[in-house]
Amino acid sequence: MLYLKNLDYHPAASITPILKNINMELAPQQMGLIIGCSGSGKTTLLEILAGLAQCSTGEIYWRDQKLTSEHLQQLGGLVFQFPERHFCGGTILEELRLGHPELRPEQISSALEEVGLDHLPLHTSPQALSGGQQRRLALAVQLIRQPHLLMLDEPTAGLDWSMRKQLVNLLAKLKTHWSLLVVTHDASDLLSIADKCWTLNHGHLQSVDPAKLISTNQTEVASLK
Repeated sequence: MLYLKNLDYHPAASITPILKNINMELAPQQMGLIIGCSGSGKTTLLEILAGLAQCSTGEIYWRDQKLTSEHLQQLGGLVFQFPERHFCGGTILEELRLGHPELRPEQISSALEEVGLDHLPLHTSPQALSGGQQRRLALAVQLIRQPHLLMLDEPTAGLDWSMRKQLVNLLAKLKTHWSLLVVTHDASDLLSIADKCWTLNHGHLQSVDPAKLISTNQTEVASLK
């Protein structure tokens, strides 16, 4: 179980805090969905939970253990928005082995099977993959690390409807093994698989019932017809 208690983030360069008194809980094998517009603090929150930034005040726990930035780096795996822009390996194998030269063949096969890429030759260039396959490879890179918490920043951004659907199905599968925390400005594709939802607005996190958001979204779509 992930717990955030009274978390604030107020960098010196900012007049006001970016995150304000954040409290949330996320259980194992659940997907949490945070919805907010650009500049709401979504990515900053993920960076804190990935140990890439440090909160100004507040506490983060996994079960009953209080976590430091070093703990968080080991606990979580973060897939950035447009992760394909950060690929460094010339092949799928090289991309998976970056930072993990000791990886065994069975670990590589397992990670690729988990994301549905086990049919591809390992010498395939990441740049030769489709957009959806590139997102899957980015997920495999994090799964290699066996994180307890898998975090995704705008995972459906830039994908067409069929690729978005495939990715949503994959996330539904992955949450049977991992805790997932996803941030997005457009939740329409992801609401159906979310166990918990929050809105993030000007640094304030507010819990909301996923079923209520689904109903609202359906009403808005119907009004456009």
